[in-house]
Amino acid sequence: MNTTAPTFAKQDKLKFFRTLNLRVNNYFKENNISKAGNWKLHLKAIILFTVFLVPYFLILTLNMPFWAHLLLTIVMGIGMAGLGMNVMHDGNHGSYSNKNWVNKIMGGTIYVLAGNVYNWQVQHNVLHHTYTNIPGHDEDLDAGRIIRFTKSAKWHRFHRFQHYYSVFLYGLLTFNWAITTDFKQMRNYLKRKLSYGEPKSPKILWTTLIITKIIYVAIWIVLPIVIGIVWWKVLIGFFIMHYTAGLILSIVFQLAHVVEETENPSPNELGEMENTWAIHQLFTTTNFAPKNRLVNWYTGGLNHQIEHHIFPNISHIHYGKIAKIVRETAQECNLPYYEYKTMRDAIIAHFRHLKELGMKPEMA
Repeated sequence: MNTTAPTFAKQDKLKFFRTLNLRVNNYFKENNISKAGNWKLHLKAIILFTVFLVPYFLILTLNMPFWAHLLLTIVMGIGMAGLGMNVMHDGNHGSYSNKNWVNKIMGGTIYVLAGNVYNWQVQHNVLHHTYTNIPGHDEDLDAGRIIRFTKSAKWHRFHRFQHYYSVFLYGLLTFNWAITTDFKQMRNYLKRKLSYGEPKSPKILWTTLIITKIIYVAIWIVLPIVIGIVWWKVLIGFFIMHYTAGLILSIVFQLAHVVEETENPSPNELGEMENTWAIHQLFTTTNFAPKNRLVNWYTGGLNHQIEHHIFPNISHIHYGKIAKIVRETAQECNLPYYEYKTMRDAIIAHFRHLKELGMKPEMA
């Protein structure tokens, strides 16, 4: 990971962001609505918490066959991913509510999902949203040696098969959060003195991480075993829950940034990026299935990734409305607005792109 952060161009091409920002702000003023979430988001949160937690209590209280136990853990994984994309995500961007304490509570739901607020805010809010798709700065592009997400990443012979095996690795995302990733990230981020918002003491951050991990293990592994569920059933169910959630989250994330159209620009010799930050988002981000109501509802607007990246402090429930404004403004300025009409098209494009990146560079 590079330590020197790139700087973005100072002048907006055709004043794109200034014009767009004015139009979006006017939309909210003219319609007299808040940029934060409303009853639709609150209802969605209740539904997703129900999908996530009710199966857990059923597993604890009912004597059921193992196949039913496993089906419920899959349902829990679906609810877990939904909470992450809708409730936790908006909360940590400060867009769930106009009240800061509500955003903190909703952002804190990441602890229920095995993550950590500090780590997530640094990786996502700071590194990903600021340096989107820039190799060496956006950690979402870093999959170690096992998957090659950019042409600048070192190629290995096994990458020729990454469009086949990557989907199996995607499911390990939140499972890795639970056991290793958070500890590695916190050590790295504190060493680099990275923070989001008001910096906190390393002692407080480490203490919070350790205590929340202990509580997490106690709730999801120790308690079911104490109640009387066989330990191996608990561990298998725990893994399947995480694998389901990880697979969903990973695929949704990858469709927005690792496809054929999106670029991986790097700074020049002076550490400067070609475009301004807002225009950079257009070249590095894509939408998918914008008209699909189920995808819109479940992914928390992450299929409107362009709108989210330019306006991360606006709740996702508004993205469908402001998308027309963003698209038209981009077109007026002769800027790209990448979009796949269906999720199927985006998935095909992602794995086709992985196949291309897996080819030996001389042959690509």
